[in-house]
Amino acid sequence: MSSRAFAFVLVALGIWLVPPSGRGGEIKLARDDASHTLTVSIEGRRRVEYHYSPDHFLPYFHPVLSPSGKELTVRLTKPYPHHRSLWIADNVQFNGHPAVNFYAAYYKPKTGAAHRIRHDKFLTAKVDGGVARLEMQLIWELESKTPVLTERREMAIKPLGGGEYLIDLRFALTADYGDVRFVSDWIHYAWPYLRMHRQFSVQKGGRIVNSEGGINQRATNAKAATWVDYSNTVDGVTEGLAIFSHPANEHPHKWLTRDYGCFGPRRADAKSGTRFVVKKGGSLEMRVGILVHKGDVRGGKVAERYRDYAKGESSLLPASDK
Repeated sequence: MSSRAFAFVLVALGIWLVPPSGRGGEIKLARDDASHTLTVSIEGRRRVEYHYSPDHFLPYFHPVLSPSGKELTVRLTKPYPHHRSLWIADNVQFNGHPAVNFYAAYYKPKTGAAHRIRHDKFLTAKVDGGVARLEMQLIWELESKTPVLTERREMAIKPLGGGEYLIDLRFALTADYGDVRFVSDWIHYAWPYLRMHRQFSVQKGGRIVNSEGGINQRATNAKAATWVDYSNTVDGVTEGLAIFSHPANEHPHKWLTRDYGCFGPRRADAKSGTRFVVKKGGSLEMRVGILVHKGDVRGGKVAERYRDYAKGESSLLPASDK
């Protein structure tokens, strides 16, 4: 079969292979619309996968693999089976409807009417200059039919060598359909939310460190910081994952951290654990870097790499047009 005919068969099956460009084919994308997955491979190994099935209550990223190939995050766990590795959600109220917690949309309400965040379409999925670039549109819906918010999600993923990589992620929620009241409580939300695999948890010997020198949940939860790192030694190999808060976010802001594995940034206090309204046509935006690294917080040079990211030396997305 010719390469042209092979490509035609793949497209007919809903499978899109995005060829690499730039340095030596380090990074590739493989999109399979039949299984509703998009896989990012680096140096010939799967590293990150985006799941966007219409049967899911929200899109999520899993796995997020370490440089040695271990699962840094977990897709399904007990308790809290609504946790989904790396995901974005919130608790909102729209146009006279009851408040809806999209984090917990996994649990169907007594009415049986499911709420969801629906992947609508890809706007970009390409590899350019050795960087994978993704952009997608999502719709937040009540009872799978009433639109509440339009989300535009942009990602750039860059290999750093040796299995390390940086994800630059920005998401903007726009109130296209009317005023939206955000009603997140102080305790339970992070933006975005990430659930580490138990093998990396503090309970299994892991360590949480923040930019201010705080260690583990006791000294990092509800504390202001510009980054937080989670690492552990598993099977003799030390690796970790850090979340960077981009300078474009409102600072200072606090973080959610849990020794059992959850963590993520909150919004600034004026929009964190307090009710506020995004007027029709208005937007709410967040940008973070996600560094997957070798070593612990020092070995992974997390502080130095955050400084590069904050100065724009390793930022991968263009400036926001807000």
